[in-house]
Amino acid sequence: MGIRFVLMVNKQGQTRLAQYYEYLTVEERRTLEGEIVRKCLARNEHQCSFVEHRNYKIVYRRYASLFFLVGVDDGENELAILEFIHLLVETMDRHFGNVCELDIMFHLEKVHFMLEEMVMNGCIVETSKSNILTPIQLMDKTS
Repeated sequence: MGIRFVLMVNKQGQTRLAQYYEYLTVEERRTLEGEIVRKCLARNEHQCSFVEHRNYKIVYRRYASLFFLVGVDDGENELAILEFIHLLVETMDRHFGNVCELDIMFHLEKVHFMLEEMVMNGCIVETSKSNILTPIQLMDKTS
């Protein structure tokens, strides 16, 4: 398993989305998120986007007011995860039209659905934006 969790956090450190691919209790998740968010948000834009924390490698990227943080195993390719983050943002941009924090807050289920289409059990299984968005567009048509 490569990806352990995906977090979307605003500049104030408030978690907007959390998806875990391993079991952690709510208290463990809260503690882990707090530590990682403090560590990543304290870094400036001239530092690299990779941080080691506990037994995870954290790969993060900032887009506008949102930080996308992905926790991975030690052996995972950091640049591939940066590409995954970029693909996720491009997919959300295509669906929402220049995605922002409010889109994620008001359409949380759609963002989770996009993640579920892209990642299964911690492995990236889909990278085609049209394949990721087709089921969501079908759900939008029926509602």
